[in-house]
Amino acid sequence: MDFKPALSRRDLLAASAAGILMPSLAKGAFRADRKRVLRIAHLTDIHVQPEKGAPEGMEAALQHALAQQDKPDLIFTGGDLIMDALGQTRERTKTQWDLFTKVMGGVKIPVEHTIGNHDVWGWGKRDVYSKEPEYGKKWACDVLSLAKPYRSFDRAGWHFIVLDSTFMKEGSGYTAKLDDEQFEWLTGDLKSVPKETPIMVVSHIPIVAACPMFDGDNEKSGDWVIPGAWMHLDARKIKNEFRKYSNVKLCVSGHIHLIDQVVYNDVTYFCNGAVSGGWWGGDYQECTYGYALVDLYDDGSFENRYVPFGWKTR
Repeated sequence: MDFKPALSRRDLLAASAAGILMPSLAKGAFRADRKRVLRIAHLTDIHVQPEKGAPEGMEAALQHALAQQDKPDLIFTGGDLIMDALGQTRERTKTQWDLFTKVMGGVKIPVEHTIGNHDVWGWGKRDVYSKEPEYGKKWACDVLSLAKPYRSFDRAGWHFIVLDSTFMKEGSGYTAKLDDEQFEWLTGDLKSVPKETPIMVVSHIPIVAACPMFDGDNEKSGDWVIPGAWMHLDARKIKNEFRKYSNVKLCVSGHIHLIDQVVYNDVTYFCNGAVSGGWWGGDYQECTYGYALVDLYDDGSFENRYVPFGWKTR
């Protein structure tokens, strides 16, 4: 498939202006002479598929981010990169991953990937696919060249932790948590970071968020009910661990296709919308097609802004 420029320069400028109307910003205390060390484009919930112009929409989002006058240094994808692999056939899953890799092939700056629940193959049909070599997260890890679905690394004076939020439920489905092995790894990783090095955490499913309250009729029973697949069930355990380290500054996520900002125990949690908006069918509640620009500074301060890219539903 050939991808033609989806947005004109006029469209790009208009969409950039629209982003100013929808800021999600957290500066905190910072030095007057602080220096920005990294600009990140956080593109989450791309949900690429052959239908609804999704490949062209994905291309438009990347084009818009890379055409910023103040360009990003790094791209983070936030998971749910393809529409769905949980219950899909091998052929359908391959079609989606082929589209994703084709569009990403034109990106010339570093990219760090996160795995989402819809990137996991076969969990929705375990009786059919559980013995296949690419079953589960293996296929996504292979496509994305990841040794493991979670990891950490250092860049520009910051430490980055990429978590794997998706945990298999007994019987069927998934929930949001870290298994024992990953949590043990997280505690060791946090402990190893020098206290003067600021930390940013990336997860697909929010660790802490307000927007899962509005992702459905969650109050219809007379009480608020937040499913375990919508926010980390082990959020209490994770926030208690974060509280030991004042250098944990921000956590970014996606999954809900909504935008929010929560500050708890001096850690700021951003849920950064969705490139696909309402799964390429239009806006989802207050969230339109977009991505976030995250600016990190040498003093540990940061800014996060949601940027619509002007895509029109097809």
